[in-house]
Amino acid sequence: MELRTLRYFVAVAEELHFGRAAARLHMSQPPLSRAIKQLETEVGALLFTRSPSGVALTPVGAVLLAEARALLDQADRLRARVTAAAGVATITVGILGDSTDPGATRLAAAYRRSHPGIDVRIRDTDLTDPTCGLRAGLVDVALTRAPFNETALTVRELRSDPVGVVLRADDPLARRGHLLLADLGDRRWFQFPQGTDPIWQSYWNGGEPREGPVVRAVQECLQAVLWNGTVGLAPLGHDLPAELTAVPLIDMAPSRVVAVWNEGDTNPLIRPFVEMATAAYGH
Repeated sequence: MELRTLRYFVAVAEELHFGRAAARLHMSQPPLSRAIKQLETEVGALLFTRSPSGVALTPVGAVLLAEARALLDQADRLRARVTAAAGVATITVGILGDSTDPGATRLAAAYRRSHPGIDVRIRDTDLTDPTCGLRAGLVDVALTRAPFNETALTVRELRSDPVGVVLRADDPLARRGHLLLADLGDRRWFQFPQGTDPIWQSYWNGGEPREGPVVRAVQECLQAVLWNGTVGLAPLGHDLPAELTAVPLIDMAPSRVVAVWNEGDTNPLIRPFVEMATAAYGH
């Protein structure tokens, strides 16, 4: 199995949709579908069940997903160590969930202009690790959202976003101008996998223990709302499918967009990057 094919597989497994996975990988859908079929041939079993509404992991696919993630993380660590040993001017940036944030777009343009000789590598991560691989040494700096366990980390706030409740458009609560956490007490909420930072989990559950489906990616959250009527929280201002809406949650603390890096990291590229991020996100 090639690492590239495993990256394709993980993208489809996280998006649960070949079209979205292809867009995320910046490739067309037919070669992605062929690569997954070839992988299934190598494995000797189906990895996905396919239907007009999308795809779902088979039990074999679920096992491969866990192993593929571990293998790809190890490959990323190896690449980072070799690059550091070679002395190449590289900074690896972790981005959580939504890389379409206009602040990130402005930062990319400004950084390209001011640091043309720097190799910037982006590691897009799912919702299970708010530090985007920072503690594991996979990235130098993360553009993410707080709160999370900040032990041994340095955090710089870039922006603060109000939070809303994501609901189906036909949900009775969707007609309200705003909501309170108490209005959602009897609903099912998103959960993150066991082992996820409890501070992070608690924030996205409104500070209370909740029950509901386990998700890893933004698209899984949206699908849970569409299919199961699950409610969850999201920063306001993000584009949503027509079938969904976000209602402001007025007693919820704002979601803080932050830059974070390991305390004491002496990489000289981090501080200038964070200063530029502060300007770009505060624009």
